[in-house]
Amino acid sequence: MEAASLQGILAFVHAVEAGSFTGAGERLNVTKSAVGKSIAQLERRLAVRLLNRTTRSLSPTSEGLSYYEACVRALAEIDAAQSLLASRRQVPSGKLRVDVPLAFGRRCVAPVLFGIASRHPDLTMEISFSDRRVDLIEEGIDLAIRMGDLDDSLSLAARRIYTQRSAICAAPAYLEQHGRPQSIEDLAGHSIIAYGRNGIVHPWMVRHADGHIGKFRPQARLILGHGEPMLDAALAGCGITFLPTWLTADSLRSGELETVLSDCLIENIVVHAIWPVTRNLAPKVRVVVDALVEHFSSPPWDHPWSSDLEK
Repeated sequence: MEAASLQGILAFVHAVEAGSFTGAGERLNVTKSAVGKSIAQLERRLAVRLLNRTTRSLSPTSEGLSYYEACVRALAEIDAAQSLLASRRQVPSGKLRVDVPLAFGRRCVAPVLFGIASRHPDLTMEISFSDRRVDLIEEGIDLAIRMGDLDDSLSLAARRIYTQRSAICAAPAYLEQHGRPQSIEDLAGHSIIAYGRNGIVHPWMVRHADGHIGKFRPQARLILGHGEPMLDAALAGCGITFLPTWLTADSLRSGELETVLSDCLIENIVVHAIWPVTRNLAPKVRVVVDALVEHFSSPPWDHPWSSDLEK
């Protein structure tokens, strides 16, 4: 856009908002006649009358009102872009309160946060680890990592950072003793380790023999309320379980666990970074979100064996 065009737009927007050329000129620190000339040139370029002018009043035409609304949106975008560039030049500093899920946060998010803390000595981090869904606004949390569905809240902004993939797996000793299931239906004859709380066993999302992805509700022999004890139980040979790759990667690489029904590897939970909505994203929040997006674009636990699981 030419500078003259932008100048005409600014003059027009301020004239509508001020209700006069004089008021617009005072806002822009130019003369009344300069405002009128800029708007007249804009109207000629657009070949449309934008303003109704009388000796006593100034008001937008119907076309002028539509154009005004579009200009306000465009100027807001320009302002936001300028603010973003300015924020990127700022150094992250101050106190940042972050809330992350217990196991996923400790294993996958915390190393990224520790790296940021070491690179930015002016930044103080307070990190809480909890599977409870915190209220960011009420509890003064700057940034949270949330797994699963998001609440429909206009007060929170979100950015997807990762999609969790899970696999059915068991210890080789268990499979040698009890056999390897060949289908989802075969799991009914096996000891199952499942996640559950308050008497509710969470279903597995699996790919069935006909190819469709659906819920499988395991008849579990061992129900645990946390992923890490589920991993411990599987390693101890207690049965077959369904766990995310970020939790099982080391055990699968070492051979302590083997995948079962490997064609049932499923992307089952979306992970977001969320934060309270603000006009300009604070540098201390931005640097963490950007680092998480980059880290989770190619997470170490999905390589190199993840491609083998999907064959």
